[in-house]
Amino acid sequence: MKKEGQMNLSFGMIFSILLIIFFVAFVFYVIPKFLDFQKRAQVGMFIQDFQEDIDKMWEGTYGSEEKTYNLPKKIEFFCFEEDSRIFFKPLGSGYGWDSKEIKHLKPMENGFCIENTDGEIKIIIKKDYGESLVDIEK
Repeated sequence: MKKEGQMNLSFGMIFSILLIIFFVAFVFYVIPKFLDFQKRAQVGMFIQDFQEDIDKMWEGTYGSEEKTYNLPKKIEFFCFEEDSRIFFKPLGSGYGWDSKEIKHLKPMENGFCIENTDGEIKIIIKKDYGESLVDIEK
């Protein structure tokens, strides 16, 4: 009789240990995926908020406003190309948002980049009286 009870107990223990190993492995797999998803969403929200701020300034007659945006620290620079497109440096650090066209933004003669300092970038969005497009300054 004692042998059967010991066998059932050891099977239960082995099954419990296997379940614990499974759950721990699952957690180590899911948490990085969740954090990656969060950063991808943060970059997407940044692009959406930036476009909305450009649109608001474009709808007005004139104005100037300094805006602060949050980006993941993996992104070192937020850059503008000559054709009103934005991108992130180093290349591939935009979590799938490598390049995006921004509407109502004045084309620039020379593109430039703004440094991401501790997860924040500051941009001056302005529109002069009589101009039809919005301009960006560091």
